[in-house]
Amino acid sequence: QVQLRESGGGLVQFGGSLRLSCSASGSVSSINAMGWYRQAPGKERELVASITRGASTNYADSVRGRFTISRDNTNNMMYLQMNSLKPGDTAVYYCHAHTRKVVNVEGAVDERDYWGQGTQVTVSS
Repeated sequence: QVQLRESGGGLVQFGGSLRLSCSASGSVSSINAMGWYRQAPGKERELVASITRGASTNYADSVRGRFTISRDNTNNMMYLQMNSLKPGDTAVYYCHAHTRKVVNVEGAVDERDYWGQGTQVTVSS
């Protein structure tokens, strides 16, 4: 089991910045990829950015160049630095972790997805 807790959301003006943090606990050694997702009212949850254990990153087109994802494996933390925020970035932001663990000598793999409770980001125009 992995527990995820986000922090750092809030209200910010157009063009402002926020830094989201995600703290992981539990079976953290099994965490492979992590990421940030967001869900705006009436919309589907969407990927914002992801990062592998080796620090390879991927960004949604809408945030590339404005957001930066990073990860501190030593302290089991993940961050999302959000700059040049727009009203369209308003959403609940969720921390996500994908775990992968070999469970027997035959190489069978157990893979799971975990989510935080979400943190609200509101950008005013």
